[in-house]
Amino acid sequence: MAGSNGKQKTARDMVLSLGLIVIAAYVIYLFVPHDETAPDVKRVDYRVELLTARRAASYPVAAPEGLPESWKATSVRFQGAAFDSWHLGFHAPDGEYVAIEQSTRKRAEFIEEASQGARATKVTEDIAGRTWTRYTGGRYDALVLQGTDGSTTVVAGTASFDRLTEMATALKMA
Repeated sequence: MAGSNGKQKTARDMVLSLGLIVIAAYVIYLFVPHDETAPDVKRVDYRVELLTARRAASYPVAAPEGLPESWKATSVRFQGAAFDSWHLGFHAPDGEYVAIEQSTRKRAEFIEEASQGARATKVTEDIAGRTWTRYTGGRYDALVLQGTDGSTTVVAGTASFDRLTEMATALKMA
């Protein structure tokens, strides 16, 4: 019987140790801050890159004018060596993502990349006097500007077509 008494102490000690570990973990959990809100998206100033792109690109570079302050520019880049590629990304008021993409790259390849796999629909829209074709089915939905020679303009993102249209309406080409 002496052997079984030792096994009982060992089991009791393990249960007590486990209890102490659970209590310690709970106390640590209480003191660690828990912020349930999404982090604030930082706004970037894209004016310098826009001026650079407009001077260097072989096509009229698109940027929005007159959007409300609730639209936050979050990313910008111009890569002259990479097909004069222009990118301007926004955090829309509803929390979704909208990007303006332009390039002199081969049209089909560029649309595939910019929309991340979306395919053309038969739906076209007249937005601010320009004809845009809807693309859907990829990671992003997209609007692709028709009638541009030498470059392709895409407004794409996780946002609804209403938000994409809002961005397309605000675009000024210069």
